[in-house]
Amino acid sequence: MIAQSLKNIIVVGGSYIGRVTAQELAKVIPPTHRVLLIEPHSHFHHLFTFPRFAIVPGQEHKAFIPYSGTFAAVPNSASHAFVQARVLSIQPQHVTLDRQWQGSDQIPFEYLALATGTRLAQPAAMQYDDKPSSVQYLQDHQKGLKNSKSILIVGGGAVGVQMATDLKEYYPDKKVTVVQSRAQVMPQYHRKFHELIKKRFDDLGIDLITGSRVTIPSSGFLNNGTPFDVQLTNGDTVSTEFVILATGQKPNNGLVANLEQSNPGSVINPTNGFIRVRPTLQFLDKKYSNLFAVGDIADTGAHKAARPGVAQAAVLAKNVQALIEGRQPEEAFVRGPAAIHLTLGMTENVVFRNPNEAEGQTEPTIIPRNDGQEDMNVEGFWKRAGVEINSPQQYHL
Repeated sequence: MIAQSLKNIIVVGGSYIGRVTAQELAKVIPPTHRVLLIEPHSHFHHLFTFPRFAIVPGQEHKAFIPYSGTFAAVPNSASHAFVQARVLSIQPQHVTLDRQWQGSDQIPFEYLALATGTRLAQPAAMQYDDKPSSVQYLQDHQKGLKNSKSILIVGGGAVGVQMATDLKEYYPDKKVTVVQSRAQVMPQYHRKFHELIKKRFDDLGIDLITGSRVTIPSSGFLNNGTPFDVQLTNGDTVSTEFVILATGQKPNNGLVANLEQSNPGSVINPTNGFIRVRPTLQFLDKKYSNLFAVGDIADTGAHKAARPGVAQAAVLAKNVQALIEGRQPEEAFVRGPAAIHLTLGMTENVVFRNPNEAEGQTEPTIIPRNDGQEDMNVEGFWKRAGVEINSPQQYHL
């Protein structure tokens, strides 16, 4: 069957959940269809390593992995494709790209999965699409931290906690301060997580300020190696030489703005900005039953993390398979308690899971570990991403 006659199933967004969604779809769809994974980045961004590699030098080039192995282990792998392009708009039957692919900047589709996730401040995410610029950014960030005696981290979520503990362990002589607007860090979790992290902060000598926000100037922070004052909304002032923004997630929902305009509130939940979906992960609006949302961008009520997103990818693939086969999509995503695997320094880490209240649990699950590696086992991730490495130089590709 020639490529032009294949029906397209498009996945928009090639981070963790988009990539897994593309693979899950490729496993179950018939040879009459192909999966196109559309993503503006030239390489897969291994976001979980960014907080560490923005501090610790020597591994940053391994955080960006070629997409060449995405479909290596799926049926009809040659039919599917990674398309490096930015989607400019989504219509019910086609997407428009910022560049041509196979002679056109428009690609028709039968089904589409939106996996655009959320936006994070650097260094938790990169603003560049190419690998060399992103590697250079991380190297510059490392140098800035090395040359600063005091660092202030804005935000007490996962990124803020990870960077604080990494920094203080890697540079024990530096002053590290975390400012958190809420009364506790990691506020979506059981209070015992805050207590665990606070003890770790105390053991390492990290200062924690809660219940106040940082006033961020419109021009940003200089971070040029000289001390400056940071204003807090509680009236206090903190002197520092470097500020890291770890201020949380904002939904990447701009691609469906045109769909939202025809019936405001039907596509985007106005209270949080995420895409309204049914339990099948189809758009809630019945006009768009061939459109799905998966992962962080989907308004499932699930914790925004990789594990629930991977479960959603499997649900989505089975429902697309059902539609192709003329059946009703009946696979439903079941929300579980929030859970995370969080590093608390170079080797110390913890698995924390909120109580499953549906099963009558009242206490969280806490599994402390001390098996972390400085490189976060990033080379193993390359192998799992389907990229075989025969020479260390290949990590720079």
